[in-house]
Amino acid sequence: MDAVRTALQPITHNLPVPIRDLGVSIIGEKCYKSLLLDIDVEDTECLKYAISKGLGIGIVGASAIVKVPQIVKLVKSKSASGVSFLAYLLETSSYLISLAYNVRNGFPFSTYGETAMVLAQNVLITVLVLHYSGKASMAGLFVAALAASAVTLFNEQTLGMKELGWLQVGAGGMSVASKIPQIAAIWSQGGTGQLSAFTVFNYLLGSLTRIFTTIQEVDDKVILYSFVAGFALNLVLALQMVYYWNAPTAKAQGKRKEALPANSALAPSYAEVAATSTARPRSKGPTTRRRG
Repeated sequence: MDAVRTALQPITHNLPVPIRDLGVSIIGEKCYKSLLLDIDVEDTECLKYAISKGLGIGIVGASAIVKVPQIVKLVKSKSASGVSFLAYLLETSSYLISLAYNVRNGFPFSTYGETAMVLAQNVLITVLVLHYSGKASMAGLFVAALAASAVTLFNEQTLGMKELGWLQVGAGGMSVASKIPQIAAIWSQGGTGQLSAFTVFNYLLGSLTRIFTTIQEVDDKVILYSFVAGFALNLVLALQMVYYWNAPTAKAQGKRKEALPANSALAPSYAEVAATSTARPRSKGPTTRRRG
């Protein structure tokens, strides 16, 4: 380890100022000195903190595209089959409250940044679900209600921190409850429909990672417990995705069953053809045999 430290220290001690400032801003002066200048890998506190920061930044970056596959599936299929409007309504509402709670508490952006990214994508998905469900007029009402809620939540004069704290408790419950309609929709339809596997599995990994980053960086049990409960239900969704991977939806199965009797009525079976040909008498043609 001493040889590695000796080889790396000339590099870490001469990093460009912008890179050094970025590193300090992410992990702090103390951990920057310990991990990069002194290269002390036995400093477990700083090591866990740096890992947490790295994971948090990774989640924020990935969240910018986490729901893009879901949006693409909806637009291509022009169908909202398998996607629960109620699930997205609850999740979007809980994310808006959580975003306001984190911002007004001044928590590090790396611990909640994905909330803003996913919130924007959720709004678009919810509008698409309403549109493809024949309820386009409700989409405008949904966006207007969301905007009015955002103004209220972020305004300190309108809503105090104590009241926002209680709303955050409810938001944790809503976030967990938002998974239940989606789980029920998959169960009742016997398939995942237009639900994106990429989104489901990324949510599972993201919620697990958030448990770790919250323990390391945010001393807030309300947020921690909501992530734990969310991970449990995301796991159920992921297991459903695996179980119903190649299963057709109940609607598709119904169409298949309706098609079978119609086809069988039009096309006679092999036994019917054979019986008809056997029962038909053979016609006698002219013969060249001479009768004596």
